[in-house]
Amino acid sequence: MEVFDVSNMYVQLAMVIKIQQLQRESLSSLTYKNLEDYLSHVLWKSSLPGSLHEAADQILSVKGEQIVRFLTSQAIKEGSRDGLDDFSDLIGGK
Repeated sequence: MEVFDVSNMYVQLAMVIKIQQLQRESLSSLTYKNLEDYLSHVLWKSSLPGSLHEAADQILSVKGEQIVRFLTSQAIKEGSRDGLDDFSDLIGGK
């Protein structure tokens, strides 16, 4: 049985198509890795698609806002683990 996750060649093709669409339409700085992380950590966290057409449909249905929300929450989580010293260069510190 073939698994349709982000390491599947056909899934990767659908991901490339989707990321190019999102970059063209509004999110030029979005990367393939951003989409890959969203699929792995949110959309397919609890269960992978059962077929290629289901995987492709899910990928092509992803909206830019969904990825932006995911990336924002990831940045907040990562930032909360850092101390103030890690941000001193941003706020004019040493």
